[in-house]
Amino acid sequence: MNLTRALGSVGGLTLASRVLGLVRDSLFARFVGASFASDAYLVAFRLPNMFRALFAEGAFSAAFIPMFNTKVGDKTGTGLPHGVDFAQDVLSVLLPILILMTVVLEIAAWPMTLALSGKFNGVSHDQFAFAVLLSRLTIPYLMLISLVSLLGSILNSLHKFWVNAAAPILLNVTLIAALLFFHDHDPYVTARNQAIAVSISGALQLLWLVWACRANGVHMRVRRPRLSPDVKRLLALIWPAAAGAGAVQINLVVSTALAASLLSHGSVTYIYMADRVNQLPLGLIGIGLGTVLLPLISRQLAAGEDKAAMETQNRGMELALLLTLPATVALILCGRPIVAALFQHGKFNAEDTYFTAQALATFSIGLPSYILVKVLTPGFYARADTRTPVRYATISMVVNLVLNLAFIVPLKHMGPPLATALASTVNVALLYRTLRKRGHFVPDHRLRRRTWRLALSALAMGAVLWLLQDLVLPYTHGSWLVRSTAMVVLVAAGGLVYAIASFVLGAFTRDDLAFLQRRRA
Repeated sequence: MNLTRALGSVGGLTLASRVLGLVRDSLFARFVGASFASDAYLVAFRLPNMFRALFAEGAFSAAFIPMFNTKVGDKTGTGLPHGVDFAQDVLSVLLPILILMTVVLEIAAWPMTLALSGKFNGVSHDQFAFAVLLSRLTIPYLMLISLVSLLGSILNSLHKFWVNAAAPILLNVTLIAALLFFHDHDPYVTARNQAIAVSISGALQLLWLVWACRANGVHMRVRRPRLSPDVKRLLALIWPAAAGAGAVQINLVVSTALAASLLSHGSVTYIYMADRVNQLPLGLIGIGLGTVLLPLISRQLAAGEDKAAMETQNRGMELALLLTLPATVALILCGRPIVAALFQHGKFNAEDTYFTAQALATFSIGLPSYILVKVLTPGFYARADTRTPVRYATISMVVNLVLNLAFIVPLKHMGPPLATALASTVNVALLYRTLRKRGHFVPDHRLRRRTWRLALSALAMGAVLWLLQDLVLPYTHGSWLVRSTAMVVLVAAGGLVYAIASFVLGAFTRDDLAFLQRRRA
């Protein structure tokens, strides 16, 4: 399997989903703005969104895929029917747990919302009751998206990456439709309709994955729950993987709760909107690489191809740096025109843009570490080691909490994003050091040679963008066509400078271009 081609398939669909997500957030900013209604919805959406990241992009797939691949592997496995049999055993145990969890969370929505928001810095009883209602409306999404992750993990193991990568598009399309056709002059009504649409989108994603599995010869049936030895092993692996894969998400929950309880109304929205922009390269690069690397490395290790697994992880790191470094520099330096073009219209004003751009700059400091976590953790999960990442994730969460408490008063809405970025950097440093110490990852000559050259190329691009942003800024407040053109010009200019600098500095050579052309042919 070609790593670049697979990343292109997953990354392209993830990019489409993230772009639709930005369209959704732009419409949300227009119809709801930065207010208590938006804060209440975003807190309600934070928990199911965290579960989506934990299960669909993290814990479940990290534990399930290596085991499923062992069942269906060419050399050591027993074929697809045995893999499906294992998956049905997992479904029979997972479904009752999810139903029970959904019921418990619906009952406990009031204390859960209180824990996530700190009661929103002293709002009225009716306002808090509205926030609890939104939480109850979004909670069913947790169960639905967890089932989606099971079916998506099966398809990823079969190298049908595009099907699972396309599922989040349904979430964004559903929420966009709700905003376009069911918005109201009252932002509270619009926020409530968005919460309803979240759970509807979960049902649509589940139907899409069921159809795709059947089309690929996977017919799942619910059985009487049975704790087979394989299921027990899977459950033992999931819980530590959940904390390990979800460090960034858990850090964001902590940041959201502190911002809602200690800062003024609108701060949660600033942090959320900044995170959404920051998620665009993370979704395109980090999640795409993580999705592709885990099944590929686990298959290589299962076949005894340790050298190939090392090569795969080196090239994954190289791809991550190639795409991440310019994105990091651009988001730090050009946050204001980007945020203005995306969100500044309707109820979202210039002051909201300014504060959101500040939060974006501090979030983006940690963008390389957010993505490198996705590249490094498959080196542990493919070897069935989910405990080491959880230890480091726990350290990262403690660092995040301490830094949040230290930064949130003096830095306000910039404090939580900066704390999250620094905590993620600590996590990456620990993961990298351990893989090196165990001999599971050694940077080869090609990776070492290119890293500093890519960094210099990104800085050269940043210098040009810094000079261009004041020229572009006046064009970020017009029609959609004007704003889109301004962003295209800014991105194209940055991309051109980065490409030229990469060739001049030797980070990317003519031999690489010839190699890519041969692979395409």
